[in-house]
Amino acid sequence: MTRKIFFAALWLGFSLYAFTLAPPQQPDTFDLIVRLSSGQWAEINPAIVALFNLMGVWPLIYACLALIDGTSQKITAWPFVVVSFAVGAFAILPYLALRQPDSTFHSPKTFLLKLVDSVWTGRAIALASLLLLTYGVISGNWSDFARQWQTSQFIHVMSLDFCMLCAIVSPLLKDDMARRNLSNPTLFWIATLIPLLGIAFYLSVRPPLESIENTEQRSSAAT
Repeated sequence: MTRKIFFAALWLGFSLYAFTLAPPQQPDTFDLIVRLSSGQWAEINPAIVALFNLMGVWPLIYACLALIDGTSQKITAWPFVVVSFAVGAFAILPYLALRQPDSTFHSPKTFLLKLVDSVWTGRAIALASLLLLTYGVISGNWSDFARQWQTSQFIHVMSLDFCMLCAIVSPLLKDDMARRNLSNPTLFWIATLIPLLGIAFYLSVRPPLESIENTEQRSSAAT
């Protein structure tokens, strides 16, 4: 119950801050979002371009954790993951509040589960994360980014959303590691404490889950 209250309060506080205390929305926000979404990046600060695209990487990371986690939950994970592509942590926090800690996996591996469980999906995410971060850090105009962070609701909230997604990954990570019989505190802290790249690295090295079909076949063979 304490965990549920914590994540519910975090979601409420984050939502209230975003819509009441963050800097005001700028008149050109919609145009900026359209240009970012359509690849018209020529006159946009590369730091903002990188951040916007990384906010598309984060839902993929949570998909690789939550869609597997959701197979053992009373609630369905995929609606939260799908909505997170638009609103980030505002969709993930309610899932964390509603789910129960559970490190079991007794589900057939559908095509989608195989995809999010694949180490190659994790490596693609890690590569995209590294490239986008490098591009943003090296090419970005950080004085301009700081100014926009102070004056633009969109940039301000998107930045905090990125930080929130970094901060709340540990509950899903902990159960995911237990599901795979991974007892490696060093890997857990790398994935938790190194923003974005840590969890991307974890997805690129974690061993695959064993499907229920394989488990049943091995049990039948043993008997």
